[in-house]
Parts: sequence; structure tokens; C-alpha cells
Amino acid sequence: MILKDNKTKIIATYGPACESEEVFENMIKNGVDVFRFNFSHGDYEFHLRGFQKVKDFNKKYGTHIAILADLQGPKIRVGEVENGSIILESGLQILVTNQKQISTIDKLYVSYDRLGQDVNIGEDILVDDGKIKLQVLSILDDKTIKVIVLEGGELKSKKGVNFPHTKTTIESLTKKDRQDLEFAINNRANWIALSFVRKAEDILEVKKVFGEAWLHLKVISKIEKPEAIENIDSIIEVSDGIMVARGDLAIEVPLERVPLLQKEIVKKCNKLGKPVIVATQMMESMTERSFPTRAEISDVANAVLDGADALMLSGETSVGLFPVKVIETMSKIIEQVETNSDIYNTMSYVSDIDNADFIPDAVCHSAVTLAEDLNAKAIIGITRSGYTGFRVSSFRPKSKIYIFSDNKPLLYTMSLIWGVKGFYYEGFEGTDQTIKDVIQILKDNNLVKKNDLVINTASMPFNEKSKTNTVKVTVVT
Repeated sequence: MILKDNKTKIIATYGPACESEEVFENMIKNGVDVFRFNFSHGDYEFHLRGFQKVKDFNKKYGTHIAILADLQGPKIRVGEVENGSIILESGLQILVTNQKQISTIDKLYVSYDRLGQDVNIGEDILVDDGKIKLQVLSILDDKTIKVIVLEGGELKSKKGVNFPHTKTTIESLTKKDRQDLEFAINNRANWIALSFVRKAEDILEVKKVFGEAWLHLKVISKIEKPEAIENIDSIIEVSDGIMVARGDLAIEVPLERVPLLQKEIVKKCNKLGKPVIVATQMMESMTERSFPTRAEISDVANAVLDGADALMLSGETSVGLFPVKVIETMSKIIEQVETNSDIYNTMSYVSDIDNADFIPDAVCHSAVTLAEDLNAKAIIGITRSGYTGFRVSSFRPKSKIYIFSDNKPLLYTMSLIWGVKGFYYEGFEGTDQTIKDVIQILKDNNLVKKNDLVINTASMPFNEKSKTNTVKVTVVT
């Protein structure tokens, strides 16, 4: 099967809209690199079917489509609402409690155990993606507060609740998250997305749960809280990847800040060689229409120009009417930007001799510089840890990036990384023979041809399994 070969990867959320074999395969054919499974919806039986569908496709076609398990996190919601919906009019004063009950026009239930302990008088509470705005008037006790409706509207059951100005003390990894994490580990997910990250310790806590799964599972921190913005540098440092989750982020911080925050976070991640995803409402209108808005086209293009490793679709592919069409459309936008813009070799490299990765970083940067100077067809990395792939990608070379490894789980992980295409290889007998072998594999796949110039990077000698220390220029014979 011939697949799209864009450098910027596409993540599609799995759902009822893409359960059929034909739709599923056509989505991959048109550009899906990673399937996201949203554990806020669906049961384990549904997710297991989806996991198996991805694995069966990979086995059938020899691909490395990855699985991303997105944990719900401590999402706060209103409970069931009287008669399914109520109207909250501006100026109305009502009670909010964490004691479970049917929400009425007089008292709302929210699933926040420390409600009266964490909130302060004057703080805002946003409901249903900010459509309804409340303000705290008084704190009656640990369980109940009194609020005034600043901006009213219709409230339906199970809508989300945000506390943008409150220092919440809710656990980052809930009981449900721990169960979902165990499911993801046991069923060999490749990436875990942690929701509502506030500090570096949240990620470290998740990694403690991994145990031996750490060998094949990586953590993505979803940035959607003000505390995460305050701690962004330390969060990026301990995370394996970052997601700019613009939905809740635009509720938790002033929405006009989001575009610049997106650019700043992407830039920080690029500099450190950490993959970064831009998510939420990228092609939202295509949930119900067969074509996007002009603003959505620009949004996708700008995320590529910013330097995102991957763009993520949510309802567009999980429950939308045109899951294949939205992938095809996004792929075309990405291809247009990558073909006609100067997004390559933009990362300057400042050496830091005290950095433990000083040598492999310098080698990877040299490989990219050589590839640019010599107009090389490809940069070929031979790696067991994957570090070469992450680092070479971060410098955004114009050349193709082909990574060879005998670490099978790594090849699925790399499917989320900008520009990287992975191949399984377990020879590693000697330098010359290994380079000859991997080039032959690329020739057999029509990815390089006679007289093409390629740049090889590796750790020599192979059997020592040390860090990348070698660059070799090769002409394909």
C-alpha cells in the first residue's frame, strides 16, 4: 500500500466514524501516522478492537502506525441536569456543591472534592467550554459555595467545568487514569497523553507506574492549565513529548494568548528535540461539512510553519461525517506548505560542552549541515535508543530521515516524529556491511537510487551500544 509521505505527521482520533475496515485503511492511505484513543469516551472493549485494528494493519502491510492512549485526567464536570437541561440567566445567584445530586436551577453539582477548600471569593468558574461564566460570591463550607451567573445560557448534563484562576489540588492521575494506564500498558500502546499536567512531578508520577513498560512507552504532557505555562520548561524537560491542547487551554488562560503560547511552546520543544503536537479544532467544521473554512486551512498551515511535529484531529475523525476526506484535505495543506515554504534547516545549534549529550547533538547537527551543503537525498540513522531520530528531526532537515533499529517498539514511537520513517534491521555486523545493507533496503523500497548522496550516522563500534559518534557520506552505487 502506497502511503502519504509528508514530514509533518497526522494524528487521528479513533471512534465510531472510522470503525469500518474501508474507512480505516483509507484514512491511513491518505496520511494518518498515529491513532489516538480518547479514554474519556468508550469502554475497554471498544478500545481493544481499535488497538487490534491498528496492529493487524501494521502486520499486514509492514507499517508502523502508532497508538496514542489519551488519559482523561481530573476532568471536572457538572452531573445530571434536571430534565436534561436548564437555563441559567445572567444575574442569578445559585449554590454549587460537590455533594452528588441532580443539578437544578437552584443548586449545581460539580465533581470536585475540594471545591470549598480550593476556590476563593471573586474567582471565575467556566462551564461548557466557557459558554457559561460564574463568579464565586461566598464559601459556605468545604462542600458548598455561592456563585452569581455573569454570563448565562443553557446548561446540559455532564458538561465540563474549568477553574482558570484557582490553584487546584486535585490529583493529576485519577483512579480511572490508573486503570486506563494499566490497559494501555498491557495492550502495548506506544504513547501516553497525560491530561491537565501542572508540574514536572505529574509526569514523574506517571513514569513510576510504568515499571518495565518504560522500555516501550513514552509520555506526552498536555498543556492546558495556567500552572503548566508557569512550569513549562521543567515540564518539557521530563516529558517525552508535548501537546498544545488548545481547547481547555483557551478556557484556562485568556484566549488571545493561545496563538503566541503555541508558537513559544513549539519553539522550546524544537530546541530540545522533544516532539510537539498541536491539537483542537484544526478542521472542526469538517465534522459536519465536506470542506474546511478558510481560517482552518490557515490554522493547519501555520501549525506546520510553527514547526509542529504532528497535528491532531479529534471529533473530525472519531464521530465526523467525513473522516477520510478530512485526512485527505489536511495532507494536501501540509504538502503544500512543506513543498513551497522555507521551513527547513531553521534550527541554529549552540554547543554546550557540559551537556551529557554534547557529542551526539553535535554529530546530529553536523549530519544535517552536511546534508544541506551536499544536497543529500537522505540522512540515515542507525540507532537502538532513537535519540538520533529525535535529534536529527529537531534540526528540520530538507533531506528525508530514515531510521534503522532492531528495537521494534521504537519504530512505532518514531511514527509521531517529524520527518522520520522507520525500518526494522538487526544485522549490525560491521560498519561497512551495515551501511551497505540499509542503503540496499532503501533502494528496494525505491527511496534512494544510484548516484544519490546520503549521510549515515551511527554509534561505532556497534556492539558497544554507545551514543551517536559517527557521520559518513556515501554515494549510492
